[in-house]
Amino acid sequence: MFNEFFSHLFNRIYLIQELWNALTSNVAIVIYIIILLVLFFVTLVLMVNIEYNRNALNDLNQDHKKEEPKQENKDIKKEEERQEETNQTSRFYMLTEIDKQKEAMRQKVYQDEITLERLCIEFRDYAASQLKLYYDIEDIRRFIGGLSVSHIMILQGMSGTGKTSLAYAFGDYLNNPAVIVPIQPMWKERTDLIGYYNEFTKRFNETTLLQKLYEANQNDQLYVTVLDEMNIARVEYYFAEFLSLLELPDHDKRKLDVIPDVWENDPEQLREGKLRLPSNMWFIGTANNDDSTFSISDKVYDRAMVINLDKKARPYQAKEVKGRSISYQKFQSLIDEAQKTYELTQRNLRRLKMLDQYLIEQFQITFGNRIMEQIKRYVPIIVSCGGSELDALDDMMSKKVLRKLETKNMVYVKSAAPGLIKFIEELFGEDEMRQCIDYINQIEINA
Repeated sequence: MFNEFFSHLFNRIYLIQELWNALTSNVAIVIYIIILLVLFFVTLVLMVNIEYNRNALNDLNQDHKKEEPKQENKDIKKEEERQEETNQTSRFYMLTEIDKQKEAMRQKVYQDEITLERLCIEFRDYAASQLKLYYDIEDIRRFIGGLSVSHIMILQGMSGTGKTSLAYAFGDYLNNPAVIVPIQPMWKERTDLIGYYNEFTKRFNETTLLQKLYEANQNDQLYVTVLDEMNIARVEYYFAEFLSLLELPDHDKRKLDVIPDVWENDPEQLREGKLRLPSNMWFIGTANNDDSTFSISDKVYDRAMVINLDKKARPYQAKEVKGRSISYQKFQSLIDEAQKTYELTQRNLRRLKMLDQYLIEQFQITFGNRIMEQIKRYVPIIVSCGGSELDALDDMMSKKVLRKLETKNMVYVKSAAPGLIKFIEELFGEDEMRQCIDYINQIEINA
């Protein structure tokens, strides 16, 4: 047993001895030296590469630090140049250009020798002879009469009856083309009408309407703005500020907010960021009643004059007529003169009070002070244009008063309609007030 143990031990010692001899041989030593040399050279190369990259990075940082102030100074210089350019150029380019033409505008010559009746006839003949647009003389009188009562007018009726064309033709007749503003369905505020300040370009995006509003403040021409398809968006939203301003009796206080801040080189008529709403401009909206439009609220209807264009007029042989420029001062003097000359008679004033009392008792609706004032202004103009008092009363009653019946219980209105018709015919005569009678009959049918 001991012999076997010592035999295994001896063999292991022998193997270790042989391994040591091999590791310490001359060949092994040479191999060791080669490996050490290779490791040395690899380490040396890595150290040199690291040092080179470090020096290159330091040089790059030094160059960047040298160039950075130059770039910063360059950016500052550009900003100063842009600011200097902005200070020299107004943010309202078109309005500033209008300022340059103000003297020429104020020297315009007007053909003011005209009466309201001749104005109606001449405008009708102009539309027919020059534009091939035909209108009944009653509609032309209502149009001119409406301009005398309110700066807002609504032309409503079926498509294709010439609503937009009527307003456009009037601007053409005045030698001052109307501004056509196509209303968009998403409009909600006044900036959609007049524009807005662009922070990026440092300029105000001026709309054609803003330019015309500004231009109208520079001269005495009559201006027409057409709000085409005005109820495709909510009028009470995008036109709210205009509605409020036009209610103010003092024209000089009708100031439209355009921009909140003030620059020294802003246009002359833009004071404290506000522009006076010109008294010589009218807003004429066209309205269709279908599923794609919004209903017009009482707030708008009460403030506006309304004309129904439900049918096309027959063509006729019109006298050849040229357009004429009429000043606002002349137009206003014709209105003032007519209201003094053809004041509403006491007889018809009593009739209106009796009808008002009847409507209060039977339907709980009344004229109201605003409507009465509009009637008193409207009637003299229609008479001066060649119509009659009852024509004017019939028009105002059907558009302003009886329209309120639609807000009542239609079952009751239908049952009470014959009594209302009888009362109106007894009060004004059987062959008079045809618009009112037709309107009540239509309500009765639709109820």
